[in-house]
Amino acid sequence: MAEVQTSTNSGELAQRFIEFVMMQAQNAALFLGQIPNPQTGKGEVNLEVAKMFIDQLAMIQEKTRGNLSNEESTVLRNALSNLQLAYVEVARGSSAAPSSEKKAPESAPPDEPITPESPAAGEEGESRKKFTKSYGT
Repeated sequence: MAEVQTSTNSGELAQRFIEFVMMQAQNAALFLGQIPNPQTGKGEVNLEVAKMFIDQLAMIQEKTRGNLSNEESTVLRNALSNLQLAYVEVARGSSAAPSSEKKAPESAPPDEPITPESPAAGEEGESRKKFTKSYGT
């Protein structure tokens, strides 16, 4: 009766993981004002909630380090770096009127510093520090 599900294809799990990451990224983009709110049709900015979704993706990246396929790791890394860049842009421009016409984070270039997939044990704390400093308020 207590049977472990072994028939799940690893490709299916990879697809589910990528969909999860993209859903989290889409939620962050929604609160960065880059995706119009479905109820109002306008872009709305809530940096606190956007930061929560970005932090969750960073936590997922840290907790799954070394356990992801290249495709999964690339999707997560790109989504996270694009969202961090978008967060900085929105936070700097938050004193001006929020723009709902900005590009979606998926189209932004991945120019943000990216932490390596498997850092040495001593570098793990520094990668966390870099993340919090890179877009903090």
